[in-house]
Amino acid sequence: MSLVIQEHAQARLITDGPDPRVVPVELRCDPQEPGTVHVRLPGGADWAVGQDLLERGLRSPATRGDIGVWPCGRAQLVLELHSPDGVAVFQFDRAPFIRFLSRVRAGTAKQKLPAAAPATRA
Repeated sequence: MSLVIQEHAQARLITDGPDPRVVPVELRCDPQEPGTVHVRLPGGADWAVGQDLLERGLRSPATRGDIGVWPCGRAQLVLELHSPDGVAVFQFDRAPFIRFLSRVRAGTAKQKLPAAAPATRA
């Protein structure tokens, strides 16, 4: 049985206005889609992001297709999403991403372990 790993986070939606808007975001990794993290935004928008892209983006700027990720100072992470409707830029605290990716790595490692032989009574 494989479990979906989820983490709830808050992001600041960066806009042209004077104050960013805080929005709830859900990070989700399903073992049926290894290496893919779903970032669910308000309104139901769901972006599939490579786990490796997020890992790299925690340390240095990383881009793949319509998605960019980079560190912002020591405690922040920026996620930039391009679509035909425009560009959305979100700023996150790094801690939820680090915690989430750590749980994903641990879950992936457990799935790769060979199944233990059933115990038998002598």
